[in-house]
Amino acid sequence: MSTATATVAPGLTAGTWTIDPNHSEVTFTIRHLMTKVRGVFTDFSGAVEVAEDLEKSTAHAQIQVASIDTRNKDRDGHIRTAEILDVENHPAFTFATTGVRSEHGAHYVDGELTVRGVTRPVALEVEFNGIGDDPWGGVRAGFSATTEISRKDFGVEFNIPLQGDRALLSDKVTINLEIQAVRA
Repeated sequence: MSTATATVAPGLTAGTWTIDPNHSEVTFTIRHLMTKVRGVFTDFSGAVEVAEDLEKSTAHAQIQVASIDTRNKDRDGHIRTAEILDVENHPAFTFATTGVRSEHGAHYVDGELTVRGVTRPVALEVEFNGIGDDPWGGVRAGFSATTEISRKDFGVEFNIPLQGDRALLSDKVTINLEIQAVRA
């Protein structure tokens, strides 16, 4: 294990770590009028390939867009339409790493996120939450990650103008990940 791996992610060994969707979350937050609406995607998969040199590690993930849940059936149905996320033509979001880096004590996974067929670079700020044995004989690692994207950068233009210069939805969407990964 490299010195960087031992320092940033003690105990994390090289190899494939598969995301456990039953113990992980993919959530988002967007401003709607004067509050924030939170949602979750319930169907996703992916893996992390940890390299001996942590900066050469890779990750990939796929999120099934139809699995969106904002606790409002009508809103979820509208979000799935061509007007917003267009599930029929773009059933999945994908993410693949382009690099791993540390800056000023923070750790980032850089990658390409594809939404509605549009691919843009994103940087996830990642926190390593530790590693340990699970009750089923496996070894798990925990990660938290966050990023903020512009929905318009991905072609999600829907909005309703309100009085003055306000709009129904903000452009910025915060994405949060809570990931448990199991060593293969």
